[in-house]
Amino acid sequence: MKAFAELYTALDETTKTGEKVEALTRYFAQARPADAAWAVYFLIGRKPKQVVPSKKLRAWAAEAAGVPDWLFDESYDAVGDVAETVALLLPTPDRSSDLPLSHWVEDRLLPLRDADEAAQHAAMIDAWRSMDRTQRFVWNKLISGGFRVGVSQQLVTRALARVSGVEAAIVAHRLMGDWEPTPAFYDRLRMTDARDADHSRPYPFCLAHALEGPPESLGAIEDWQAEWKWDGIRAQLIRRRGDTFLWTRGEELVTDRYPELATLGAFLPEGTVLDGEILPWLDGSPLPFAQLQRRIGRKTLGKTILAEVPVVLIAYDLIESGGKDIRAEPFESRRSGLARLVESVNLPDRLILSPTVEATSWEGLTEAREGSRDRQAEGLMLKRRGSPYHVGRKRGDWWKWKVNPFTVDAVLTAAQRGSGKRASLYTDYTFSVWDDAGKLVPIAKAYSGLTDKEIARVDAFVRRHMVEKFGPVRTVKPELVFELAFEGIQRSTRHKSGIAVRFPRILRWRDDKKPEEADTLEGIRAMLPGE
Repeated sequence: MKAFAELYTALDETTKTGEKVEALTRYFAQARPADAAWAVYFLIGRKPKQVVPSKKLRAWAAEAAGVPDWLFDESYDAVGDVAETVALLLPTPDRSSDLPLSHWVEDRLLPLRDADEAAQHAAMIDAWRSMDRTQRFVWNKLISGGFRVGVSQQLVTRALARVSGVEAAIVAHRLMGDWEPTPAFYDRLRMTDARDADHSRPYPFCLAHALEGPPESLGAIEDWQAEWKWDGIRAQLIRRRGDTFLWTRGEELVTDRYPELATLGAFLPEGTVLDGEILPWLDGSPLPFAQLQRRIGRKTLGKTILAEVPVVLIAYDLIESGGKDIRAEPFESRRSGLARLVESVNLPDRLILSPTVEATSWEGLTEAREGSRDRQAEGLMLKRRGSPYHVGRKRGDWWKWKVNPFTVDAVLTAAQRGSGKRASLYTDYTFSVWDDAGKLVPIAKAYSGLTDKEIARVDAFVRRHMVEKFGPVRTVKPELVFELAFEGIQRSTRHKSGIAVRFPRILRWRDDKKPEEADTLEGIRAMLPGE
């Protein structure tokens, strides 16, 4: 635990990529396989479910620290994080733990799931007494299921590649899918001649950068293929050894949730992996993403929802064919193979080749892009015809060229504290617009788009102009106006305003506008499709 806590501190104290990779490399170079496997598991964002409720942690920590509940609550309000508050309030430790991370996870953390409350209480007190403050903080994060640190899976992959000598792309592939954090897995992860036995394993997704300059800067239009950028769930459909697997970009296995696509696998040749988008699709056209959300997270899919919101896979790419990894082949070659495959399967109600958007000039393509929303698309994807299928997000070959977002001027009406390093600041905001009766109605929540200086100013405003408290939420005087951007808008019976917006974020602080100049609900309704 000592080495892992030191790694956490090193990663948390720097924003420089090179320093983070160096810290990771040092750790993996000396860590025991059992510890390294768990470290990889936690660092790339996987975690066991919360084993002890936060309410119990707070009560036990207050008791151990000898402080009343009100003082713990006040301390939490100042810190904004339960794990850190507990670590700071507990009595100053006089020792630290040299026991390995694997011991703390396998012998201490996981058994708490089946322990009664008395045993959990005793185990937590014993653990806190055995650790220094940093170790306590990391332990609390693991216990609460809230472990996060500022490092991406790509940086972990780079460090593992350095230590093992295995190509980063191969390491990234081995980290995909289902696996258990065992010494055997960690050893396979580093072996240069290891073969992946898990035939369900997807490939790391190739991602695109947003096009920031004019499209003409990309060169000749003949070198590029344009496709619609759909608003669905990015996924890989895998057919190997007679089995079918459907993985999302978030590495979630969702085969059972989309039976239409699970049965599609039987029509694919053995050793096939398709990259595409799960889209709600009815009568030859895509449905709004809000319709797909009706299926997301459901444990049971009845006949009604399957009939009302059927899905298809819009196929973008062919990345494995005949059991061979073909990601290094040019995109135009992979696309040709994909087109032949989709034609041979001939199931247009389940598998559709991503339509190309034809144009002989960038001006013509720009004009086509303007009609994206009429097709329920977000814009265009631009793919260099000779490009390989990269691991992750690499500049130069794939670009997303989205249409300009919807924008609205809204009033800040509520705020609550953020998390992590912003846990002591009010950074999560609720914005409202005027309804027909002249009252402010919440329209969106957003927490990104402001600079640190602007966040500090808003935080000061919230503290000076609080009106009411509702748990962690603070309502404020409606005085500040902000321009918000969002990608889509739909009717919603779940929201008081009657509409829901997609991917809201703050564009700028409109300190040139008064609250009464903010937009109206009627104006936003006019943005609805078909209005």
